Amino acid sequence: MSTGPEPAALRREPRQSLVDVAEQALRSWLATGRHRPGERLPPEQELSAHLGISRGTLRTALRRLEESGEIVRRQGSGTYVGRAASSSLDEGLEKLVSYSELARRRGVTLELGELEVERTRLGPEVGEQLGLDADTTATSVTRVLLMDGAPGAWMRDVVHPDIELPPPSRLRQSLERGQMVLDVLLKSGVPVAYTRAHITARVLTKRDRVGKALEVKDTVAALEIDHVTCTAEGTPVEYSMDIFLPRSLDLHVMRWLEDLPPVPAIGRPQRD
Repeated sequence: MSTGPEPAALRREPRQSLVDVAEQALRSWLATGRHRPGERLPPEQELSAHLGISRGTLRTALRRLEESGEIVRRQGSGTYVGRAASSSLDEGLEKLVSYSELARRRGVTLELGELEVERTRLGPEVGEQLGLDADTTATSVTRVLLMDGAPGAWMRDVVHPDIELPPPSRLRQSLERGQMVLDVLLKSGVPVAYTRAHITARVLTKRDRVGKALEVKDTVAALEIDHVTCTAEGTPVEYSMDIFLPRSLDLHVMRWLEDLPPVPAIGRPQRD
């Protein structure tokens, strides 16, 4: 009787458990970026139905992802995408989200550097964006945003003069607490719906205004995002120019062929 090694054709790979398969399916789904860090995931009942497994099996798979930091589970609240450690803001172009909310999700501390709030002439470029005469005056907010203690972005927001803003002192207080102009508009009841954004590269030097404000030492390539914030009817309410230093903003676009379920079915649902 032969006692040699088992022929390769007869050797079998260990069979994966349903928990292993569920864990891998969930991890692959999260890797697509369909849900951003800090976003709430669908409820367990929905996930277990998509996976075709019991909720008990799903909970075990989720526990593994929680231990690795890929998800966060909050009792009575739900399951959320975990946060990756980074000092940059991570933004997709699919959703309109305030930078203050992006910072909260990423665990980045935002502080206000130099701040200037004034009434100023629009000029031809901003006037065209807001559909107003160049000589129209409006509230302009210019500031430096510190990310984890270091200069990260220079921002200028010009609000349409028809929009009623809080008094200057309250507006400054809101900005000093880390809120963005978008946050102020939303809290003031402005029916913001979307933005039209134009993204370009911009060279900064230690001699120009923005370069000095951001304390650049050498010539650097920065990311400039110019956008107009509008209501659902297309009425512009604010123009903004945001200039980010390298590594301060991770900007990307996720594109899907179609809206598929979050995970493929593994088998027939089991009862707990």
